[in-house]
Amino acid sequence: MRMDEKGVSPVIGVILMVAITVILAAVIASFVFGLGGTVKRMYNVAATASVSPDGIITITYHGGPDHQFVQNVNITSPENCKPPTLSNVGDTATCTAASGTTNHVVVVAMFKDGTQQVILETDIFVPTTPSANNASANNASANNASANNAILN
Repeated sequence: MRMDEKGVSPVIGVILMVAITVILAAVIASFVFGLGGTVKRMYNVAATASVSPDGIITITYHGGPDHQFVQNVNITSPENCKPPTLSNVGDTATCTAASGTTNHVVVVAMFKDGTQQVILETDIFVPTTPSANNASANNASANNASANNAILN
């Protein structure tokens, strides 16, 4: 055995210990000094949307455990909602929509800390109403009757 090989193992051990210490210190420093990033708070509030047979979309704000942090609730889509802003639990807004169309509904809550969060995003299909079908059928019958009268005359 050679004499110069006895000190190799303790030197490697010391180098590994120093490397582990430096890495551990870097990780701890990144969290202490905020370099690890911050997590954005997610609030828990809710809204729902429903459609009636006559093509009226109703959006209702239900609040939630974090309602006290809500400044207001804005309906960003569809644009024809009345009122466009809700503020109290149970408030509703109505939007008119054409029958046979799909409408994209987006509701955004604005919070007192200046943040905003989408609390509802959905597509709502407005079915074709029976009254609209009957009106179309009646118009078609009237047009056919007019055409028949024109041919007879």
